[in-house]
Amino acid sequence: MASVGFAPITFLWLVSLLILTSTVSGDTYIRLPAVKHVAFFVFGDSLYDPGNNNFINTIPEYQANFPPYGKTFSSFPPGRFSDGRLIPDFISEYARLPLIPPYLKPGITNYAYGVNFASGGAGALVETHQGFVVDLHAQVSYFKKVKKQLCQTLGPSKAQKLISKAVFLFSVGSNDYMYRYKKESVGMVLGNLTQVLQELYDIGGRKFGFVNIPPIGCLPGIKMLKPENNGACFDEFTSLSKLHNLLLPKVLRNIQIELDGFNYTTFDFFTSLSKIMDHPSKYGFKYASTACCGSGPYRGVYSCGGKRGETEFELCDDVGDYFFFDSLHPSEKACKQLSQMFWTGGSDVTWPYNLEEFFKF
Repeated sequence: MASVGFAPITFLWLVSLLILTSTVSGDTYIRLPAVKHVAFFVFGDSLYDPGNNNFINTIPEYQANFPPYGKTFSSFPPGRFSDGRLIPDFISEYARLPLIPPYLKPGITNYAYGVNFASGGAGALVETHQGFVVDLHAQVSYFKKVKKQLCQTLGPSKAQKLISKAVFLFSVGSNDYMYRYKKESVGMVLGNLTQVLQELYDIGGRKFGFVNIPPIGCLPGIKMLKPENNGACFDEFTSLSKLHNLLLPKVLRNIQIELDGFNYTTFDFFTSLSKIMDHPSKYGFKYASTACCGSGPYRGVYSCGGKRGETEFELCDDVGDYFFFDSLHPSEKACKQLSQMFWTGGSDVTWPYNLEEFFKF
C-alpha cells in the first residue's frame, strides 16, 4: 500500500519540477520550491558578466556572444567572456542556488534568488568606456528597480529581510586602471566604490564580497604592449593593482566602523594569480602566461572570435591547459579554481571569511 501511494506523488513532484524549469537561449534557470536561501546579487565587469552586454547597444570589443566563446559550456556563445562558466556561476552552484541570470535578459522576473548586473568593460568610474557599457552606478540603479519588484512580489518586510541576508559580490577597478593608468585613478575608484556601498547599505544591503585587482601588467593582453620586456610583466600597470589592493581593505574597515551591521570579505585574486603564473603545473595548467585564443605575442591581441577588427586568430587545441582563455580573461577551469579558493579558502587567500562562511553569516 505504501508503495502504491508513493509512486504517484513522486511522479507528480517530478512533473511539477519539470514545469518549473525553463530554458531561455541555452541557460537553464530553475524556479526552486520555497526554501531557506541566501540571495546573490552580482556587480562588476567582464570577470562576472553572464551576457548583459548582449542586450545593450555596444560594439564587439565589449561583447562575447560569438564563437569560440562559450565553447565548453554551451552549444552557442551565451555572452560570457570565457570558454564556459564564470566565478559567480560556480559560487551560485556552491550556494545551492539556480544559475544567476543577467539582469538585462528579457523575461527575467524572478529576483528572489538574485540577479547579475555585471557588464564587460565596466568600471567604478562612469567615464570608463562610457557609452559602451553599464557602469557601476547604473548597475546600482538597476538594483533599486529590483528591490521595488521584490517588495511587490514578496511584500516590503520579506523583501527587506532577503536583501539584508543577501550577498553582494563585486569585481570592479581593473578596467578603470587599464583605461587610464594613473596613480590618481586609485583614489577616484575607491571613492566611487565607497559611494556605491553607501547607497546599497541605505537600500538594505549588509554583506559585501570583493575580489581584489589581479596583476594587470601580467595579463597577456597587457604584457604584449611592452615587447622589450621579453615576457616580463608591465610594471606600470601592476603598480596600480598593488596600490588598489593595499588601500581596499583599509577603506572597507573604515566603512565597517561607520556603518552598523556592514560586513565584508575579500578574495586575494592578485596573490592567487601570481602563484599560478609562477607555478602553473602545480595548479594543473601548462600555460599561465599565454592565452588559448587570440593572436600575436602570448596570443595577447584581443582578436579571439575575429570580430574585433582583426579577423585572424589562433585557438589552442585544449583550453584545459590554459589559465587564460583570451588575452584578458580566465578560462572556465581557471574560474572554477578561483571560485573554489574564494568559497573554502583559508585566511591566506580570503579574509576575514571565506564565501561559504559568509553565506551563512
